[in-house]
Amino acid sequence: MAGSRSKSCCDRHETPIHPPPIQSGSQDDCCGSGHGHDAADFNLRQELTPIAIAAILLLIGLMFNETLHNTPYAIAEYAVLIPAYLISGWTVLTAAGRNSLRGRIFDENFLMTLATLGAIAIHQIPEAVGVMLFFQVGELFQGYSVGRSRRSIKALLEVRPDTANLSVDGDIRAVAPDTVKVGDVIVVRPGEKVPLDGDILEGKSLVDTSALTGESVPRTVAPGETVLAGMINQSGLLTVRVSKPFGESSIARILELVENASSKKADTEKFITRFARYYTPVVVFLSLAVAMLPPLFIEGATHAQWVYRALVLLVISCPCGLVISIPLGYFGGVGGAAKRGILVKGSTYLDTLAQVKTVVFDKTGTLTQGNFRVTHVVTHNGLNQHQLLELAAQVESQSTHPVAQSIRQAYGQAVDTAAVQDYEEIAGHGIRAMVNGRTVLAGNDRLLHREAIPHDVCVVDGTVAHLAVDGDYRGRIIIADELKDDAVEAIRALHAQGIQTAMLTGDSQSVADSIAQQLGLDYYRAELLPEDKVDALEGLLQRARQTRSSVAFVGDGINDAPVIARADVGIAMGGLGSDAAIATADVVIMTDAPSKVAEAIQIAQKTRRVVWQNIMFAMVFKALFIALGAIGIATLWEAVFADVGVALLAILNAGRIIRNPQNGLR
Repeated sequence: MAGSRSKSCCDRHETPIHPPPIQSGSQDDCCGSGHGHDAADFNLRQELTPIAIAAILLLIGLMFNETLHNTPYAIAEYAVLIPAYLISGWTVLTAAGRNSLRGRIFDENFLMTLATLGAIAIHQIPEAVGVMLFFQVGELFQGYSVGRSRRSIKALLEVRPDTANLSVDGDIRAVAPDTVKVGDVIVVRPGEKVPLDGDILEGKSLVDTSALTGESVPRTVAPGETVLAGMINQSGLLTVRVSKPFGESSIARILELVENASSKKADTEKFITRFARYYTPVVVFLSLAVAMLPPLFIEGATHAQWVYRALVLLVISCPCGLVISIPLGYFGGVGGAAKRGILVKGSTYLDTLAQVKTVVFDKTGTLTQGNFRVTHVVTHNGLNQHQLLELAAQVESQSTHPVAQSIRQAYGQAVDTAAVQDYEEIAGHGIRAMVNGRTVLAGNDRLLHREAIPHDVCVVDGTVAHLAVDGDYRGRIIIADELKDDAVEAIRALHAQGIQTAMLTGDSQSVADSIAQQLGLDYYRAELLPEDKVDALEGLLQRARQTRSSVAFVGDGINDAPVIARADVGIAMGGLGSDAAIATADVVIMTDAPSKVAEAIQIAQKTRRVVWQNIMFAMVFKALFIALGAIGIATLWEAVFADVGVALLAILNAGRIIRNPQNGLR
């Protein structure tokens, strides 16, 4: 049956609601002067070698600097310190040169180059080396932190299967998964990854789904059940018929989403990018003013003194820690969520999730199991229960709706589909078909009223399928559904976060009343057509706009695609098996657990909090040292320590999301 199943002929009721990976691009673009390779392949020994050599040369230069400087052998000072400067700063100097040729002058590398060459010009060579050296130390820690965050995603990418055991006429051949076709038979041995989505033909086993769903408990699979690419076969030998090519398999789509998540940047990231674009030129011209103007207007001021202060200003103003820690924070949020079975398609959705104050649920398959079973068969006008079930099974034979499946299961026999003709689904109402030459209607109360068929019952406890033959009412089949195990916990967790909960369903008012009472929902509406759900959501969105908050809709991603698309954040449940969920939703819960919704919001809130902590800390700290440098209190040494310190603290703070994305919220 299509759409909702039981429309009451009574007035509608409305229960009132309470008032309402980073792909950081070229390392030359900003801060990555020292680590142009993929940070996921970070080599600590390789990075430490030039830093250690430069540090030894700097130490020698400092020990003998004064001695050499006051002797005829002063050239030796340059012979020791200039190589140290070039070793520690070569990547910065070359990046500044390349970016300048491309028209990107005002970046981190330009600021560092300008400051250190100025220091050499005023004969502060050890400080110039120190600036480059400690900047590289900061880059070292930054590269390590970025590497750790990317490894959290790389662990997910490692579930990509390498080979498939293709069975052809009894022979087993190892082939690439993308060469296997739909309908081919593959064999999955114990300990191997399932390479493609498919249905089990033979064998029984335990499969580890943790890479896909974040759930640690293996589940048992047997013939007739579906296995998905990326699961790990733990015990028995499985023979599987492939149902999807590798490019369309669940794991392939998931990996594509995770790898491309950085393409949808949060507003905060965009703000920081725009901020840095204007901030850096302002700093350069401010430093130029500090170097040139005071000696003209302040008696006794020297050019050397104010040029030095301008150089301090340039060093402390470098925005690297700010610019790198923001995407790193969001990347940690996306990665941490993925490890827990929650796919977020981009950092922009993390920002929106963090502002959610109303979560709207679909009912069937979202809050309830979706495992309908027939509980009562009520006959009228001459049919017995078996005949009514047979008629219903025939007219429902081509429907994929859970209610139709439960009716066919209750009938328990092979359905004579040859007797069914002119099959027609009526959205939001039910089905019309010709069965053995008779016009049969199967649907909800709304369908009976539309077709003007007299019947004796309008309100029924449960989901109901009414049957009519040639305009005569013949009975009804009542189907029950059950709440999911963690549905009550999910609503309780959302309420604990101060989030309003709502439900929009096409089911009957009596069913909605019962579900809402069991869960303690704040608001619900029943007996809704698909377009009615959109209208109801629009009302909730308007209320949310008054409080500048967001609304999330949670559904199965197939029947509820329009509502998922309309919500501020669309969340699809059970997305592993649903193409529509992957395509439509902004967030995909890779299990059927509604409690993951509260977990996703927690992760988003912590990510946003850490990101803004980094922004405020960096701005306040840099403003303080800019002031100290301008009045001559801070030196170049202190400036570089402050710059590196701000970057490291911001990066370590962002790393908290990667280590444990849920802690620290309350």
